[in-house]
Parts: sequence; C-alpha cells; structure tokens
Amino acid sequence: MLGEVAAVFAGSLALAMGGLAFFQRDMIYHPGKERVDPAEAGVPEMVQARITTHDGFINTAWYAPPRDRYQPTLVYFHGNAGTVANRAHKARLFMDAGFGVLLVGYRGYGGNAGSPSEEGLYADARGALGWLISRGVPQGQIVLYGESLGTGVAVQMATELPNLVGVVLEAPYTRLPDLAPAYVLPGFAELAMLDRFDNRAKIGQIRAPMLIVHGEQDGVVPVSMGRELKERARMGVEAHFIAAAGHNDLYSHGAAQMVVDFVRKQLEP
Repeated sequence: MLGEVAAVFAGSLALAMGGLAFFQRDMIYHPGKERVDPAEAGVPEMVQARITTHDGFINTAWYAPPRDRYQPTLVYFHGNAGTVANRAHKARLFMDAGFGVLLVGYRGYGGNAGSPSEEGLYADARGALGWLISRGVPQGQIVLYGESLGTGVAVQMATELPNLVGVVLEAPYTRLPDLAPAYVLPGFAELAMLDRFDNRAKIGQIRAPMLIVHGEQDGVVPVSMGRELKERARMGVEAHFIAAAGHNDLYSHGAAQMVVDFVRKQLEP
C-alpha cells in the first residue's frame, strides 16, 4: 500500500515538475503586447527604430541622440514585464541630462514577433548595439544599463564589448535559478531551467566601470544578490544599497541622480 502511495506521489510530482519545465518561460517573461507611440508616453523626441537581428526578427526600439557629440548614449535593457513604453519616464530623465538613450525592444514585447528567451534577448541586444554603432556612436560612448531581468542582458553584452563608458545594474540577480520560487524542489531549477542569465559567473569578466543600485527592501531580487555581485566584480565598482527602497521604487529614492552622477564621473578627464 505504501509503495502504491509513493508511486502515485512520485508520478504526480513528475507531472507537476514536467509542467513547470514546459511553462517556465511563461513564468519568467511577462511581455506587454501593446505598441505605443513615444509621444503618447511623454518622449516625443524619441523615434521608433526597426532593428533586424541576425536570426531574422524585427524589433522596435526607441531612440534619441545625445544633446551633443561629447555626451554618451545609454542603452537600456528593461525587465521581464511591460514594454519600452513603461520605461519612458526613465528615458526622460537621462535625455534631460543630455545623454542619448536607446530603449531596446525585445522579441515578443510591444507588438514585436516571436517569443523571448535568454539567447533571443542576447540576439536582440546585439542587433540593437550593432544598429547604434552603425549610426556613428562609438563603443567608447556607450553605457549599458540593465534593469532587473535586463541586468543579465547587460552583463552578457558587457563581456562582449570593450571600451564602454560604464555598466549600470539596477536590482541585479546572481542567476535565474537562484530566484526559483520556494515550491520548486531543491536542485530542480538547477537542472531544468532553460534560461539562466548567469551574472555570477560573468561579472568578473567586465572591465568597464560599474554601478550597482539595489533596494534593501527588495522583495523580488534579494539585496544579498547585489552585494554578492559587487564582491565578485573587479575592483572599483560603485554600489548604492538604498535602505528604504524596494524593487520598483528605486527612482523614488534618488537612483536616477546616482546614475547620472556615475556616468558624468566616467567622462571626467
């Protein structure tokens, strides 16, 4: 009898874990589907750029050039939910500071075709950076900015591009398996997760100046992960762990000015 119960339990568990594996990307990525005009989002200076990736996807990104040729361009990789339009208020702040901004569109988000994945987002990022550089923006004037899930994209791109102005990581995680919910059995996420975004393994390869901004009250990505990445990164990382901030309200606690100050510091002779 006990053997039958154990067999039923094991079978049910296997089905549940199999379903979790099959639908895991639906649990990770929550794309907004609507396509919004930049003017509707409060950034009429930005234009919609159609960027083709090496694997044939066409993504819509939003772009505004810097105020003058001496200012950097911030390439923004957003988090797992919404669209580039939901980051327009951040773009507004950086544009007002004189920086250029490229809000990178992902496959499956904002009316773009396809479905997101780790390798897919890397391809989207490479396409966006190639598009920007082809328009005369040198690598030496680019800042990579990753927000939450997008920190994994920013970290990967920073390992591929030399001579960046800097890298900004907002609420970064160590690896996606480390964020697996408590109901996932120990070891299952490690074995079954398709998308890993292993910032822990890659962070030490980045040579560019780096800023980490993380809220002490973050209930989505524990601040301990930001602290660990700071320790694993090369020397000279600037980090702000904001006592009163959570995951989505860092800009209400001065994060934007921290980013602007960091970027300007890298431009000093």
